[in-house]
Amino acid sequence: MQTVLRAGIMVMLLAIGMRGVAQQNIQFSQYVFNGLSINPAYAGYKEDLYVNTVYRHQWAGFPGAPRTGGVSVDGVTPASDNKVGLGLQMLFDKLGPQDALSLYGSYSYRIPLDDEDTRRLCIGLGGGVTQYSIDGNALQYTDNDDSAIPLGKKSVWVPDARFGVYYYTPRFYAGASIMDLFSLYTDATRYSWKGNNYSTIRKTQHLYITTGAMFPLGDNLQLKPSILIKEDFKGPTNVDINAFLLIGEKLWAGASYRTGVGLWNKTGLQKDLSELDAASVMVEFYATENLRIGYSYDLSINKMAGYQGGSHEISLGFLIPSKNFTVRNPRYF
Repeated sequence: MQTVLRAGIMVMLLAIGMRGVAQQNIQFSQYVFNGLSINPAYAGYKEDLYVNTVYRHQWAGFPGAPRTGGVSVDGVTPASDNKVGLGLQMLFDKLGPQDALSLYGSYSYRIPLDDEDTRRLCIGLGGGVTQYSIDGNALQYTDNDDSAIPLGKKSVWVPDARFGVYYYTPRFYAGASIMDLFSLYTDATRYSWKGNNYSTIRKTQHLYITTGAMFPLGDNLQLKPSILIKEDFKGPTNVDINAFLLIGEKLWAGASYRTGVGLWNKTGLQKDLSELDAASVMVEFYATENLRIGYSYDLSINKMAGYQGGSHEISLGFLIPSKNFTVRNPRYF
């Protein structure tokens, strides 16, 4: 088949070359302000209804670069004495000629650990489906009569599940989750067109471990360091190291450093992979008590640095207070 997949396939090959088998899960830099994207047990953490939207343009200026976005909503059910959190999340991810559209629901059982209701241990489950698609019209090829090129969009649906635990106090949190539990046992992302086989880069099983804390530095200044470990069991283990300042309860300003680390030996992993990934700067501003506006910029510090203009990400968060109750303790995580 004489094809030149100059857009999406070029991106895919570069991504695979830099990260081994690659971490294919959707990546947001601003997950630190919406933990539902990495842990279903986070559902209901803010207790009042919370709506979050995010859009990410990765590798600006690079042909076929990933574009990712999502909308999520979560809260608690008052009838359960705030012990049950529910969440709904819709995500899209476009990479060259391939698309992934996901819809997940989350359930979190939130166990109170003190009479003041300042500490809870949350156990979460999530389930949903992802539609993987390849758009043949997005492929560029040299032979206009090549019958092996699929016409239009070809799609399949793949079910999946996730599990997590989340513990928090007013000034500390820790969590762990396994995402895309079924990905090791299902592979419905392969297509056949006139005897030719195709496949998309699908999501793979991930383990996330995260923790963070708040430290007062003065009357109007607080420090929030956090760390996230991401393990896909095939490619390099990734670590995000974050530090944020909260200024006057109105403005978050901070930075993140993302790198690969060799925690344990993995068979089949390329030996000369670069561990460098990206550095990010972020600001989050509370325009009102219930509206948060966020922006982050990622600067690649790996071999992709000279081929693109960094990654931009914007987010909006809306807190909708319940008529039955309002949160008694600040929600910093």
